[in-house]
Amino acid sequence: MSKKRVVIKVGTNVMTNKDNRIVGPILNELVRQIAVLYENDIACVLVSSGSAIAGKEILGDCAAQDPSIRRQIFSSVGQPRMMRHYYSLFHSFGMRCAQVLATKRDFAAGKYRENMINCYEGLLSEGIIPIANEDDAVSLTMSMFSDNDELASLVAELIQADALILLTDTDGLYTGHPDAEDSKKLNAVHTDENVEKYVQESNKAEGEGRGGMESKLKIAKETARKNIITYIANGKRKNVIVDIMDGKDIGTKFHA
Repeated sequence: MSKKRVVIKVGTNVMTNKDNRIVGPILNELVRQIAVLYENDIACVLVSSGSAIAGKEILGDCAAQDPSIRRQIFSSVGQPRMMRHYYSLFHSFGMRCAQVLATKRDFAAGKYRENMINCYEGLLSEGIIPIANEDDAVSLTMSMFSDNDELASLVAELIQADALILLTDTDGLYTGHPDAEDSKKLNAVHTDENVEKYVQESNKAEGEGRGGMESKLKIAKETARKNIITYIANGKRKNVIVDIMDGKDIGTKFHA
């Protein structure tokens, strides 16, 4: 494995506006940065949310009342739309992408895990960008990820990534609410530091991602303990991914 490898997770709150509509220029900026990394011999895996929102954009609503079935419907309808966005964007940069859907079972030791490794290694060896997401159409409660942060961490471990970047809509982990005057951003965190006390959760509407800062903090620490440097950073900040990989002091870094 000669190339550096990075897993980039983009959440729903990054790619949508206040009306819960997917913002094309944000996706374009995301893909542009992946293209820059690719040119610099850094292999990327993108873990992307957005399928449920994309499904709601198409359907508006559906008659199903069961939350699980609604999630299946919106995600199943929206997933092709998300991949159409990504295919077009990567193509414009002269790159190819592929969809990799998975459930938690696929990362369990044995033939499922071996199959996932073969899939990712095959795609990366061909210079193809894997775009990972949960297979919401078939995921049951016992095989669901807690959110795409967990999926991203498992993929990072699977491909022995050098770094995991969790993109959110804040600049990193703060000592209080990001908007509070006395709140300060933590530039770096060690896995044994008690920073959980700083986390404040907000309620999420239907269709938005399942993961919040509490989830990101938990996953970031777990991933860093696996010797993978992890970052929480603002996905709406221009050039954020490239700047992180260039070693600039962006977001919150969790030391491996």
